[in-house]
Amino acid sequence: MNPETPICFFPNRWQPLQLAEFIDQSGNEGSNFSPDFLSPEWGNVVPFALSASDTSRYERLGSWYTVYHDPGVPPQIDPDETIGLESDYKWGHSLVSLWSSHLDPSDSVIWDISPSSFAWDGFVPNSMLSARTYYTDEGIPVAEDVQSGHAFNPATGQPYAPQPVLRGDFTRVLAEYWADGPDSETPPGHWFTLLNYVNDQPELQRRWRGVGESLGSLDWDIVSYFTLGGAMHDAAISAWSCKGWHDYTRPVSALRWMADRGQCSDPELPNFNGAGLPLIPNQIELITAEDPVALRGSEGEFIDELKIRSWRGPEFIEVPALNQAGVGWIRAREWWPYQRPTFVTPPFAGYVSGHSTFSRAAAEVLTAITGDPFFPGGMGAFSVEAHEFLVFEDGPSESFELQWATYHDAADQSGLSRIWGGIHPPQDDFPGRIIGQLVGMDAMLLAEQYAFSIIGHIIAQKRMAIHVCVQGISTRMGCATCPIFCCSSSTLVRPFPSPEPGRHRSWTSMVPATSTRVTCLACSRCGDSRATKCRPAQGAVV
Repeated sequence: MNPETPICFFPNRWQPLQLAEFIDQSGNEGSNFSPDFLSPEWGNVVPFALSASDTSRYERLGSWYTVYHDPGVPPQIDPDETIGLESDYKWGHSLVSLWSSHLDPSDSVIWDISPSSFAWDGFVPNSMLSARTYYTDEGIPVAEDVQSGHAFNPATGQPYAPQPVLRGDFTRVLAEYWADGPDSETPPGHWFTLLNYVNDQPELQRRWRGVGESLGSLDWDIVSYFTLGGAMHDAAISAWSCKGWHDYTRPVSALRWMADRGQCSDPELPNFNGAGLPLIPNQIELITAEDPVALRGSEGEFIDELKIRSWRGPEFIEVPALNQAGVGWIRAREWWPYQRPTFVTPPFAGYVSGHSTFSRAAAEVLTAITGDPFFPGGMGAFSVEAHEFLVFEDGPSESFELQWATYHDAADQSGLSRIWGGIHPPQDDFPGRIIGQLVGMDAMLLAEQYAFSIIGHIIAQKRMAIHVCVQGISTRMGCATCPIFCCSSSTLVRPFPSPEPGRHRSWTSMVPATSTRVTCLACSRCGDSRATKCRPAQGAVV
């Protein structure tokens, strides 16, 4: 990718990159290649549990787009408007460049990445205003009214042991562990590897929704794979329907486009343009005559251009197994995401994040089918070996574990990793998580209908009334501690239906109109009474 070539002509729209070398998701190689947008038509694919009531239909240039769970138009930029960080567009993309400066272990910043600290109870921002609080400059999220971390492991009754790790190692490992790029199992496939991991744990109890008799291993594998597969299918349709219609830019295009314009902070300073990058001390500044030759140019030709303190990019890596690019000042027009130089950014629009959608949907499914928000034994883990795990460059500098108490903890890390990876701003992440919540639960409930011959006797035996809390932004969740099927109620709802292959019933059609909202009592698993409203879910039985 030549930094001297204009990268973007339409800053709100996705545009292909011209790459000297390119390796696609399947490992196919090409040179002097400009990859096309992959799968913008996926809104027209036949879904699993999505229904017509979830859709919006739009027309552009003679083509019709079906969009599922449309979150609305993402933040835009007006090339003729003078605006600074109050612009959600500029704030979100500038934050990506700031988080890129976290990718260097030599800064000696240490975080406790254990479940006792690095977890936020599955919290999801519900607006750009809420997102500005959640996605902090320092990188550690702040969730409104939620205490970070888990007090203790529910399986052992003991506190989670702290795990201090260099921030630069943790963030690079997160970015690569969840990358799922070329020659990988892909983002939805990653969650099947986690399902396999869960199924291999001796502490796992194969009781559907955590109740009744244990299923045989084969029955459990069939139903769990079927359910997760349906959720991943619908997550792909939902996310790519948004990508195809909204056609939103990626950070590498947005940041370089704004850098080409100039700085928008001070009309009295050189290189002013209202659509340019905001000046942020020690993050985004003007190049001066005092800067090194590599920045200012041998004849000072780059003086008054913009510079960004960020991960320096693949030009600074001669041998990936031995070298690190590190963090430093680079010309903003040459900003790179933390990716391979042959796969600079995925060849499709950013909004919404597929990683965030897949991961949250999968977390909902795993929580629901196990009846427990926690991994078996109270913690899932992935071991990372020093100087062996990273592929983009050498690292990490020390061995440690990625650790997650709950499935939502893992999903949250997946979404955050895309910001450190430089391919999604916050405005791509949290709407994807919200969609994933809806998709995961709908897929779970429809999968149960098809699997009724295997699991129906368990449900009927327990005669469970199933409810899903409506918490804030149209989430179909339970209480904040036990997010699935956890609320008790005396309201009677329609019996569980027999399977009807090829048909899908909406949530509202499965319950009497008079009982679509009921009072939620304390959670039957944990006693949490924070969620105050529920509605009977599809497939409830009494």
